[in-house]
Amino acid sequence: MKFQPDTPEGVNVITRQEPGRIWVGTQPVSHSVLVPWVGEVLAWDAPSFEALTPAHFGRIAALRPEVVIFGSGQRLRFPAPALLRALIEAGIGIETMDTAAACRTYNVLVSEQRSVVAALVLAPGPLQTTMQTTQQTTQQTTQQTPQHTAFAGPRIAG
Repeated sequence: MKFQPDTPEGVNVITRQEPGRIWVGTQPVSHSVLVPWVGEVLAWDAPSFEALTPAHFGRIAALRPEVVIFGSGQRLRFPAPALLRALIEAGIGIETMDTAAACRTYNVLVSEQRSVVAALVLAPGPLQTTMQTTQQTTQQTTQQTPQHTAFAGPRIAG
């Protein structure tokens, strides 16, 4: 029996998603990103949902997809219609959902050989935020703690 891959070669597939991070193929991404069906995955300078502007969506329109799957972050939030003007005027469809659902939907559309772009807002997840705070605290403690060059160790009576 001959097996056919679900996704054609050369197509971008989101292989993993967790709060604040996705993998496109084997490459981890921990910042907001545009994932077109083919070609280069692009950093998207949208650090949060609140920071979105019409220019963010204009950049997507320039990619000329059939549809955009917009992942609004960890929870579903709809962008104002004024932000979407470039997509609407270009006749490009847009669907809004939380980022996890957007990743799954994007993969289904790619497997159907649709020209789709996933526009994903990736804010740092709780684990990343905790790790960053721990790293900063460790660095501050290390800078404040005097460094000793030698350690004699305990004396062993013998």
